Amino acid sequence: MSEEAPRQRPLDVTIVLLPESSIMSLASVLDPMRAANRVVPEPVFRWNIFSPQGRPVLLTCGVEIRADGAFADVTSGDVLLVIAGFNQDRHADRAFISRLKKVAQRFGIVAGIESGCWLLARSGLLDGRDATAHWEELEDFAAAFPALNVRADRFVTDGPLWTSGGASPTFDMMLHLVRARFGSAVALDVASVFVYDETHAATDAQPLVSLGRLGEREPELAAAIRLMERTIDRPLTVAALARRLGFSTRKLETLFAGGLGIGPGAYYLRLRLTAAQRLVRDTSLSIRDIALRSGFDSLSAFSRAFRNHFGTSPLKLRVELRGK
Repeated sequence: MSEEAPRQRPLDVTIVLLPESSIMSLASVLDPMRAANRVVPEPVFRWNIFSPQGRPVLLTCGVEIRADGAFADVTSGDVLLVIAGFNQDRHADRAFISRLKKVAQRFGIVAGIESGCWLLARSGLLDGRDATAHWEELEDFAAAFPALNVRADRFVTDGPLWTSGGASPTFDMMLHLVRARFGSAVALDVASVFVYDETHAATDAQPLVSLGRLGEREPELAAAIRLMERTIDRPLTVAALARRLGFSTRKLETLFAGGLGIGPGAYYLRLRLTAAQRLVRDTSLSIRDIALRSGFDSLSAFSRAFRNHFGTSPLKLRVELRGK
């Protein structure tokens, strides 16, 4: 989503959480939305958590999660995410399955996460569709629901019905949702909040931008982003970037337009401002020092660019954070 894109209302996300679910599956749903709300000027997600009876949910790790209401209170929304773990059949009775089948029609996307896929299948919502489950349960899942085309993928999207096989695939699925609704650049920013980068060892340097499969799919675009990353404090012009990479300016612009839906100059500025926001939030560096580290010679130019992107000045953001 570029800075020129029209403002959108936040997606209304309903999370139905069953007892004996994994905290990682829940975090893989919540934290990408939280991060997306952090890296864009205005929130793009809002959510509520419901449990079967409205009572707190005890997860497998022993942590208890407060519910905002009972599943019977769910009416409609944009996205319905059903999270289940062990003993899903014990925690979701016939009334729950009947309610799920009925209410799912009032959502644009309905996803079964980890054992949540079993609940969608039991309701008949997945009949005739592609779906996945946790790898340990794939054979049992396929045998239990022969009307499904069960695939051994990390996550599967078949129209409005989505399924995910575990916590890490759920994170991938949420990044897919962010990318589809708000653009590849926002999805990269969200992934980078968690230093989520595939094929990296623990000893590798932590990148500012987690490229994931972009490095394999678009190696020239990835090289351009890495060069931007290395020159945040001394930004190059788009023409100079192109020369350093051995590209024409036109080719560089085409790479960014096709891969991220945003121009190289706009993405470079966004990268610098994202780095600056992290320094404002997480360090005690002066605002002037942060401006210099993110490539701004003028404090007023930095404050203006920061306010235009995040909707508040760097100083005001720091004051608000310290007041919490």
